Amino acid sequence: MDFRLSDTQQGYVDTVKKFVKNEISPSVMALDKKHEFPRNIFDKAWELGFMNLCIPESVKGYEVDVVSSALIIKELSYGDTGISTSAMCNDLANSVIAQHGSDEQRERFLKPFVEKPAFASFCLTEPGAGSDNSSMTTFIKKREQGGYVLNGAKCFITNASYADQFSVFCKVGKPSGSFMGCVIVPCPPEMKVAPDAKIRESREITMPGGGKIVIGKPEEKLGQTLSNTATVTFEDVIIGDDQVIGDRRRGFQYVIDVLDYARPMVAAIAVGLAKRAFDVTLEYTRERKQFGQAIGEFQLMQGKVADMYSTWQATRAYVYAVGRACDVSDYSRTLRKDAAGAILYSAEKATWMAGEAIQTLGGVGYTNEYPVGRLWRDAKLYEIGAGTSEIRRMLIGRELFAETA
Repeated sequence: MDFRLSDTQQGYVDTVKKFVKNEISPSVMALDKKHEFPRNIFDKAWELGFMNLCIPESVKGYEVDVVSSALIIKELSYGDTGISTSAMCNDLANSVIAQHGSDEQRERFLKPFVEKPAFASFCLTEPGAGSDNSSMTTFIKKREQGGYVLNGAKCFITNASYADQFSVFCKVGKPSGSFMGCVIVPCPPEMKVAPDAKIRESREITMPGGGKIVIGKPEEKLGQTLSNTATVTFEDVIIGDDQVIGDRRRGFQYVIDVLDYARPMVAAIAVGLAKRAFDVTLEYTRERKQFGQAIGEFQLMQGKVADMYSTWQATRAYVYAVGRACDVSDYSRTLRKDAAGAILYSAEKATWMAGEAIQTLGGVGYTNEYPVGRLWRDAKLYEIGAGTSEIRRMLIGRELFAETA
């Protein structure tokens, strides 16, 4: 397969690399210690077009292909995966609108993200329904006077504290219902978070049509400190018919479609992190001297660095191959298992490479003087979020078995 980039794709890569070098790398260690949500960095990323990649040409004015999206996310992740996670979450939340919304819904719910910096939240996971989406209890119930009322709680929701809009997957009719739908809940303009706000506590959003949204205190996490995460509770929120995406009974399929779209991007995050771990390791082995020579001159260390390099190249090739396949074909059973395979492989290898970086740097690798500890903490999320490694293996195995049945 030809992995050469087009001029446009190379332009994306060069621009994001410059952005990371100038805007993220100089301050990322200090921001990580403060656990601050870097709004100014996101605003600059939006200005350069690094956010809202899923928005279609009919709304945005131009289209970004899957490989280009993965390249942008990979380069952002080289700087910090918390930043790339929050940026990509907009696409996770908005891709269901891009894929299954009407023209009017695309214009209403996606256009605001083109006009100015904004954040969206993908509301799927619940305390009692992680990988088992059928166990969710958030639901919409039809009202006699028209529309629906939404109730339920979501957890581990990215961008929740700062969200301007929520894409909410929910049961239809009752918590134990058989059908799932997706509704879009915009935040009222007067309740949106100020650009310079630093949210550290819970907040409530009073909805003009009735009901409220309660955003929990931002989570204190092992890693991903520059990405905001919180619980979201919907209490008697009134939903209009025009806020329901597509067929209110096809939410299960819509979730699959969103995750299919997102997997190459999530895998690209892990690839970017793995490259950063490799580069830090290589630089250290060239500079660190023991027994009168650079440690990179020892055969054992060269073998370790060679393994890291080969692993990163294999991971990158897998992710690019899946991205190119997505650009030229609709999702099929074959593509779905490879998309799951790409994120499974890249996530686990990113964690391994960050661990190898810590081991190579030794004592300083275990301190916060170098970024490798942060890289390991951040990498671990991708074996858990957007479907655990166990779920990915189950999906791949099921598809392989179905092909031979």
